[in-house]
Amino acid sequence: MSEDKFIFTAESKKKIFIMLGLGIVLTILGIITVGGHAHEDGNGHAFHWLHRLYANLWLNNVFVTGIAVIGVFFLAIQYAAMAGWSAYIKRIPEAFGYWLPIAGVLTLVLFFITNFTAPHHFHIFHWLDSSLYEVGGDNYDYIIANKQGYLNVPFFLFRMIAYFVLWSLMFFLIRKYSIREDELGGTEQWSKMRISSTVFIIIFAITSSTSAWDWVLSIDTHWFSTMFGWYMFSSWFVAGLSVITLTIIILYENGYLQNLNSSHLHDLGKFIFAFSVFWAYIWFSQFMLIYYANIPEETYYFLERMKSDVYAPLFYANIFINFVFPFLFLMTRDAKRHTIFLKIVCVALIFGHWLDFFLMIMPGTISENGGIGFMEIGLFLVFASGFLFVLLQSLAKAPLVAKNHPMLQESLHHHI
Repeated sequence: MSEDKFIFTAESKKKIFIMLGLGIVLTILGIITVGGHAHEDGNGHAFHWLHRLYANLWLNNVFVTGIAVIGVFFLAIQYAAMAGWSAYIKRIPEAFGYWLPIAGVLTLVLFFITNFTAPHHFHIFHWLDSSLYEVGGDNYDYIIANKQGYLNVPFFLFRMIAYFVLWSLMFFLIRKYSIREDELGGTEQWSKMRISSTVFIIIFAITSSTSAWDWVLSIDTHWFSTMFGWYMFSSWFVAGLSVITLTIIILYENGYLQNLNSSHLHDLGKFIFAFSVFWAYIWFSQFMLIYYANIPEETYYFLERMKSDVYAPLFYANIFINFVFPFLFLMTRDAKRHTIFLKIVCVALIFGHWLDFFLMIMPGTISENGGIGFMEIGLFLVFASGFLFVLLQSLAKAPLVAKNHPMLQESLHHHI
């Protein structure tokens, strides 16, 4: 059991490459489908199919980056809390961190591609339009101009690089101690991992909010919400928990982690259930406060989603998929202890929180030219296959079970 080693087979790689190929084909079909349309975007510029492609690239990159960093965060909170139940499954979220350096390069490259190469002066981030800062000019925007101290390219890039450097360094430090624990045993490496995890949690507590402001909130530059950092974190967290749980179940069903028991599943299900409720609480609190205040510069953010023919159905579907469905489906004890129920919920929530990010990003970038079609499905499959390949490759680098974890026996006999 302790030497349970995942084998990344040629057959598994073939399936991932087929998924990647399918994603590319669907993306091309989406480009052909969207390419015939010529409208205006939300900023009054002519719409081009590249605008929708670029918005989707940014959407999927932010979404998958969040899942990767949540894997490290979930691992860190287990150590900081001295949790024993998760010792048997901790290698799965640990492997998520290998995507972070890749995500860092992708984010940096996509920032330049999506903002400086599209036709018709299109930017994912409206605040990059230099004419907004020309006092007395036709496009001068007093509100955006006063945010220039924070929203400017050098400082934005500095923050972006800092996020990925800090996240990656802390991940590789934790990973180093984890592998060393397998070799040396004892509690010294566990203690180091606990300290490193605590430091990572402090870093992530700050950067999860600031990255949310930078990568998503600043798309709607006029609008602001003091709850947005928590809102995006909660969406990331539920999506990350769903991917962790689904990965563990699939491994179990393929002959790995055979000491997994219903109590492990129950705890994972409780996390998903609890943070789906937490997401809904943040969603409602943000919406209710803005709706109640009825201040025009705040309410437009919701109006362009609730009153749109394109986004309104998805706006209400988002609430159902991410709160009503998991709340009712996982309410009972038995539902949290059976793989079939958890698989259904996890798949629904992965899509649901991708949809949540879709609603955060698309209206502010391409206005009514958005929608869910071949391009959206295709690019999701492209990013999913890339992340899955890195994840499975990472799982194969070390035993699936941390054999010298000091709380492994507690985890193996976990019962609730």
